[in-house]
Amino acid sequence: MTVKIKLQRRGRAKKPVYRVVIQDSRTARDGKTIDIIGQYNPLSEPMVLELDDEKVKQWLGNGAQPTETVERLLINKGYIQAKKQKVAPASKEAVKEPAKKTTKKAAEEA
Repeated sequence: MTVKIKLQRRGRAKKPVYRVVIQDSRTARDGKTIDIIGQYNPLSEPMVLELDDEKVKQWLGNGAQPTETVERLLINKGYIQAKKQKVAPASKEAVKEPAKKTTKKAAEEA
């Protein structure tokens, strides 16, 4: 069973508030939760992210995988480090000039 850290939507129409929860990866967004570790309000100014430090560290230590959005929030709070993106160096072979178009007249003259 793969465990994920997800956002579970709460609140009313056009006013979302999210719970940060631990769920089985196969569970629907608003389905059964294993544990609630915090809440996130993106509309307040500044945005509010309240997390239970001990629970976050425990679940990350147990191998829970955050979704992309939760991962970004955890990086901003300092719980995990940002992944470095691999950038391939540009080679001369990779940068080619566009092929010249040949016309019928040019082909006949040659």
